[in-house]
Amino acid sequence: MARLYPPAPKFPHDNGAELAVWRALKENLPDDVLLFAHVPLQIDDDEGEIDLVVAWPEVGIAVIEVKGGHVTRRDGEWIQSGGGAERRIDPVGQIQRARHLLTDGLWEAGFDVADLRTVHLVAFPHVAVPDTWGTLDLPRAMLVDRTEVDNGAAVVARVKKAIEQHGHGHSGLPPADAELLVEHLARGFPSQVEHLVAAAMHASHADQLTSEQATILDVLEQQRRTCIVGGAGSGKTWLALEKARRLVRAGERVALLCYSRGLGRYLQRTVDTWPRRERPAFVGLFHDLPVEWGAEGGADDDPDYWERQLPLALGELADARTPEEKFDSVVVDEAQDFGNLWWPSLLRCLRDPDGGGVFVFMDEAQRVFPRDGEAPINLPPFPLLENLRSTKQIAQTFSSMSDRLVRPRGLDGPPVRMVDVPAEQAIATADTCIDLLLEDHWEPGQIALLATGRRHPAQVNEVEVGGYESYWDQFFAAEDVFYGHVLGFKGLERPVVVLAVNGIRDMDRARQILYTGMSRARSLLVLVGPRDLVESVGGEGVRRRLAGA
Repeated sequence: MARLYPPAPKFPHDNGAELAVWRALKENLPDDVLLFAHVPLQIDDDEGEIDLVVAWPEVGIAVIEVKGGHVTRRDGEWIQSGGGAERRIDPVGQIQRARHLLTDGLWEAGFDVADLRTVHLVAFPHVAVPDTWGTLDLPRAMLVDRTEVDNGAAVVARVKKAIEQHGHGHSGLPPADAELLVEHLARGFPSQVEHLVAAAMHASHADQLTSEQATILDVLEQQRRTCIVGGAGSGKTWLALEKARRLVRAGERVALLCYSRGLGRYLQRTVDTWPRRERPAFVGLFHDLPVEWGAEGGADDDPDYWERQLPLALGELADARTPEEKFDSVVVDEAQDFGNLWWPSLLRCLRDPDGGGVFVFMDEAQRVFPRDGEAPINLPPFPLLENLRSTKQIAQTFSSMSDRLVRPRGLDGPPVRMVDVPAEQAIATADTCIDLLLEDHWEPGQIALLATGRRHPAQVNEVEVGGYESYWDQFFAAEDVFYGHVLGFKGLERPVVVLAVNGIRDMDRARQILYTGMSRARSLLVLVGPRDLVESVGGEGVRRRLAGA
């Protein structure tokens, strides 16, 4: 029996015509012959479909057009009738065009078809045609009729003879090319790894839930000063971007700010995809605004410059700006990162410091820096009580460290994984975990390794060689494993996060560090480090969740 592609095709409602020819070929062709059904073709703007293709090693290729019902030739035209109706058909022209499309497509795919024997046939499985019949465009040798279909061996003999005597070209089909035909004519998708499919499904699910958050902005549209508070993965950054976009659409001059470099680069890259008429006047880090307005530079290792001098300079520089250069509104993402000195200076950047728009988005559980700034908003915060980003297993683990009740709305996923090693071995063990994840078919661009203590050597090297902008652009390119630190990864995410608990410098904020690091994962979280430290910092909720890790 022939090798079938597909094994059990679905045939059209043609009174069993194609099925009859397919069955006769299937049962009588040699075992090494390939029989394809319903082969679609698309070459540039030309498209078509071949009912049946016979690929016969060492012989050649035959393409077959099947027409059921009563078919006759009248006044030089083909007529197909049935059910009391007649219609003109062109089976010969149809299969000739399809054969040319097939050979053109094989040529583009790298097959040597210049001298390959190829032939087209027409099959009328319901009509008996005399052996003496024939026309210039369809010799009898290239037509299969009812008597031959009823005698399956005769169909096979007809096809083989047609290839050998009427085929274009003089060479048989090499067996190796016959195998390659399966890839081109019956190609399926590569076998899909289940957890990669699940990750893609979860990402789509999270995107849909996040976009539905826009109704919150509709509710708060008339408020000129709003604080939206939500846990990790609740859609705050998406809302901050959307709010800034809506304000610009309404004709306002807007500044969209944050503190972390990675998040700032994400905001910039996202805004760059918008039409120019929708882009805020300033997008980036809080500290970049005074520098853009003329503040003097300072040393990276001078905390007084970043925490006090530059924020104060912003206020002075703002006072010297014209009203046209100031802003109608400011939108701040991850606002818990801002210090008390920063807010008064930011208000002075508004055209109306008392009534201008101030919209902040924050999560107290991610207050990982030693700052206790409070946004100048008197209204109660609007809470986001759902996690949209992470699987239920991940969200339940990290949200147990938050004082705010969070309802996970993500899909089910694999259990959180825990590798119990001393802190000094966490980085090396995390590297081994990366190797195992890659062996498990996760793509490099889906994985981030985040440290809680000293930075991974790969991160240090990448920043030193290419600078921060190149370093973060590598993250957004998503082509390789990303090596980062929890403090710099706030507001960002990846499907898989390996959290290397290699020490925590400020134990007073250990809970916030672990919460932030765990919540960066969408589909799979791997904790690497001392289990007793993670459970003692996380408390009973984390201990209970990790019991099944």
